[in-house]
Order: sequence, then C-alpha cells, then structure tokens
Amino acid sequence: MSSIIQLLPDHVANQIAAGEVVQRPASVVKELLENAVDAKATDIKLIIKDAGKSLVQVIDNGSGMNVTDARLCFERHATSKIRQAEDLFSLHTKGFRGEALASIAAIAHMEMKTKLEQEELGTHIIIEGSKFISQDVAVLPKGTSFAVKNLFFNIPARRNFLKSDTVEYRHIIDEFQRVALAHPKIHFTFYHNGSDMYNLPPSSLRQRIVNFFGGKTNEKLVPVMEDTEMMNIQGFVSKPEFAKKNRGEQFFFVNDRFIKSPYLHHAVMAAYEGILKDGSQPSYYLYLTVPPNTIDINIHPTKTEIKFDNESAMYAILRASIKHSLGQFNVAPVLDFERDANLDTPYHYKNLEAEVPTIQVDRTFNPFAEDKPAKSFSPAYKKPESAASWESLYVGVKHDTEVISGDDSFESSESDSGFASSEFTFENEEVTSSLFDDEEVEQTVHKTYQIHKKYIVSPIKSGMVIVDQSRAHQRILYEQFLVNMTVQHAASQQLLFPINLFYSAQEMELIAELQQSLVNTGFVFEESNTDHIVISGIPVNSTESDVAAVLDQLLSDLHNGIPENSFSQNDTIAKSMAKSLAIKTGAYLTEKEQENLVNGLFACKDPNVSPFQKPTFITMRVEDLDKKFAL
Repeated sequence: MSSIIQLLPDHVANQIAAGEVVQRPASVVKELLENAVDAKATDIKLIIKDAGKSLVQVIDNGSGMNVTDARLCFERHATSKIRQAEDLFSLHTKGFRGEALASIAAIAHMEMKTKLEQEELGTHIIIEGSKFISQDVAVLPKGTSFAVKNLFFNIPARRNFLKSDTVEYRHIIDEFQRVALAHPKIHFTFYHNGSDMYNLPPSSLRQRIVNFFGGKTNEKLVPVMEDTEMMNIQGFVSKPEFAKKNRGEQFFFVNDRFIKSPYLHHAVMAAYEGILKDGSQPSYYLYLTVPPNTIDINIHPTKTEIKFDNESAMYAILRASIKHSLGQFNVAPVLDFERDANLDTPYHYKNLEAEVPTIQVDRTFNPFAEDKPAKSFSPAYKKPESAASWESLYVGVKHDTEVISGDDSFESSESDSGFASSEFTFENEEVTSSLFDDEEVEQTVHKTYQIHKKYIVSPIKSGMVIVDQSRAHQRILYEQFLVNMTVQHAASQQLLFPINLFYSAQEMELIAELQQSLVNTGFVFEESNTDHIVISGIPVNSTESDVAAVLDQLLSDLHNGIPENSFSQNDTIAKSMAKSLAIKTGAYLTEKEQENLVNGLFACKDPNVSPFQKPTFITMRVEDLDKKFAL
C-alpha cells in the first residue's frame, strides 16, 4: 500500500500559516510596524493605498540588514529575536516567531529595500507568492522599506471576504494607534491615498494621546502612577464625566505591547464603581511593566493575549492604583476627618477682616403721617373661581356701561383727585348660569394609564392594549427620521449659543461622511475644524443636552464602518438617533403625552415592532382576562 502522508511544499505551508498571521491588511501593518520598532528605528512611515488592498508600505531608519539576512528573513521560523526556547520567557522584542514575513510573502507581491549604516550599497529583493523574482544591489538610505502589494492575489476567496475600504481602513487605524501609543519617543507618519493623516513627532505620553484623540482630551486625563515589586503602572485614565458608551479608547500595554484582557478591564471598572453612569465606559491608557519571566506571550499568533503568573495580585494593585489617583485628584469623593477647616475658605478671603455692613435709612419716613385716600377701582374682569367644563367657554357675559351724561368732556371732582370722572363706572361681571346643568355634563374619562412608568394601557373594544413606551417612541422617531432623510428636509430649531463638540481625527472623518444625512434630520453645522464641530441647530424633537449623547451613540454604532448602500446608511442613522432620543423607561408621561404616543404608534407604517424588531405592544382580550379569573 502506498504512503498517504506527504510533506507539504514550503509555499503551501506558508499560505496555511498566513491564514493565522495575516487575516486582513491591518495584520500586515501590525507585523511590519513591530519589525520596524524592533530594528530600533526612530522614524517610521506608513503608506496605505485603497485601505491596504493595493499597497501597504513601511519605511524605517532602523539598523537594516546585510545581503544574507535580507534573503534569509523570508524563510519560515527565521528570526533574530530568539536563539533557544528559554528566550521565550525573557522577551524584549515584539516578534519572535519568525513567521510574519514568510506568510506575507506567500500571499502578496512583496518588495524589500534594506541597507546597513556602515555599508555603501543595499539590497533590493522582489518576491511574488513565495517566489524570488529578483535580488539586486541598490543605492539606498539606512534602514528598511517593505512594500506589500496586491494582498491575497493568489487566494481570491480570502480577498472576497475582506470588508469595505472604510472598514479595513479603520482596522488599520486601530493597529497604527496601538503601536504609536506604545512608543511615544518614535516619530510616526501615516499616509492614506496620498493624504497626510497623522504626523506624530517624538513627545511625551500625554502629548501622544492628545495628538491622537484631540486637544480636548488633555483636560479629561487623570495620571496614574504606582511602583511595586511585582509591577510598575504608568498612564492615564479619564474622568468619570467624560465616560463614553462605546469601548473605543481602552488601551492596555504590557512591556510596551498592546494586549486585550477582560480580567484587567474588570479591575478598572471596579475602581470606578459608584461614580460612573450605567453602561458608560471610561477611557484609559495604562502601561504595565512586569518581569518578562512572569508572563507568557506565546498563546496566540496575534500576540494580543498574555497569561500572567499572578493575575489576582495584579487585579488588586491595578484597582487600588486607579482608585488612589481618582481620589488624589478630587475626582472621586473623599471622606477625611482630619481635614483643616481653613482649607474650605478661599485663599484670597482667608486673611481679610470682616467689614461693617452699610445700612440705608430713609430719613423722610414718618409713620404718623396721614394716609392719602386710596384710589379704588372696580375690577374690570373677575376670574371665575372654577370652570366646570368646556361649556363655560360659550357662556355669554353681559356688560353694563353707563354713558357719560352732559358734555363730551370729563369733569373731575375733588374726590377723584383729577384722575377719573365720578360718573364713569367700570364693567361688573354678572353671575350667569351655564347652558347645561352640571349633572348633564359628561365627565372626562381617562383613556390611557401609565404603569410603573414603563407601559401604557389603553382600553379598546375587545379588551386592552399594553404599549411599551420606549419601543413605541423608537418606532415613531425612526419613521420620522427616515422620511426626513429620504423625502423631505426636516425642520430645525436654532440654538442661541452654538455647541462646540470635540472629537478625534478618526471620529471627525466619520462625522464628515455622515454630515449630509445629519443635516437632513435637522442638524445645522456652522463649521467643522480638524478636531471639533460647531452645531447651531438641532432636530425639533431633541434638546441641547441630547446632542453630545446622540452623536456619541451614532459614532459607536458606526464604529465598524458606514454601509455603502445609501438606504442602509440612512437606516442605521435613523435607528441610532431613535434609540438615543426615545423616551426611556422610568419617564413619567402626562395623559396627553400618553395619548399622543399611542396615536402616533398606530399611525406608523409598521407599529407592531420597534426598529430593532422587538414587539411594541401586546393585546389582551376580555376573554383572556375571564380565563385568568376562572377557577
């Protein structure tokens, strides 16, 4: 019987390995940037075209490679980072597997230029699908340049699974942010389709965060610093009032390597316990330095998961450090019984002497002076004490007015003090009866009732309808926004004082793409700058305090990309805004508001479900109630 087990060719093995290492263009960006950092580069340029599908190029001024290393680096398990298995527990570099370049070269057209500083000439290598096309000597600057073109050209199925350019570009931004935030001393430049997106000079950690997420971020940050035998913690957390609904700005770095750790994230949330709104997520940028032999990085090919020796102790230290920082900077409430009472007094008032208050006296006042005769007038109109019903609006009022006799001119008397004629009298209200007897007037009957500030009950002929007020309002607003964006321009209420909202460069780009759709819903943008927008008008069914929350929720919902289809885009925006502006559970509604909500729901095209396909109401028939009472 012939053998059935065969040794796979290298190019097939590389393509299989690429499935783990290279999942999308952002994976190529991550691997090449980390190699540039390991090469001790101080200036790194990232050039992207078509969201990385056409070109991903990384240029650095690092140490470079000689001719032998340049050819060897594309082989599987070829690395300069480790020599033996024990080195895995003392890693000081980003990479160590030796698989990235071989995997990328197997599924793309790759071009490398590299030169050592002491050499006069460098090496230029071209590879297509693991096949070496050429290797030449070239005049090059110090460092290395990798250009990856036509990613997945030989695996069309993988290329078809890539998302839209917008989605892939946002993944590239995420990877670029993680590497650039981990190394603030390196100059990073990012170009996309010929446009300069980021230019980050060497700076402090705080300045690097501000360069990424906008100038307004500076006032949100609270520094965290703790040094123990087990770990060193540095970085920043945001103030509770700036917490967001989405988890977009949470960064953990362990030994300058970005990681994801739900366990440590829970420690951060525990430190904010009691000072955060429900559902809010604080931003944090935390850098943990631990001994390399206490962590295991070799768990996943992406190297974003790390196993710690003593996670429970790290949890306690991290939670206590953040809590201490929040209390130290008067962000969290502190109870201190030894507090000096003088600290409560403003400093510029502390040494001032008390001033004698000035008293104004009216020296012409005479309590025994004779009072002047008071002018008395009959009231022209007397408000009825109670209006029995709407029929009182039709009750006639007869007015008696005496005509002035004699001359046409008024003759003032002494008693009137020259103010009015004594023969002139004002209207007096007569007591009249209603057109209908009070007993015959049908009293107004409550047509709707609110239960637990969550449900609205309305009686119908066959029984009753129970409406979920939040879902019903979502359906109403959703259809209104869709009509505004597709059929007619929405009305807008102008603000007396425009609102300034600050966002990161990535969020500003997203808002620019959505601006026309937002204008159709009622927003009026006065101006847009690189880091903030000015809004002078808002939709009529929103308030000024809702604007920031609405846009934050919208950015969160569209974080993974804007749908290319215009209807899908409008649908997503309408759903997001309806969810933000709808009446929440626990809101009290007057009887008129309840009726308007019920009537508005059943005037919708599809009143049965909310925009998120959840039922808005249920019907209970009288027969169903009878069955409940049947024993």
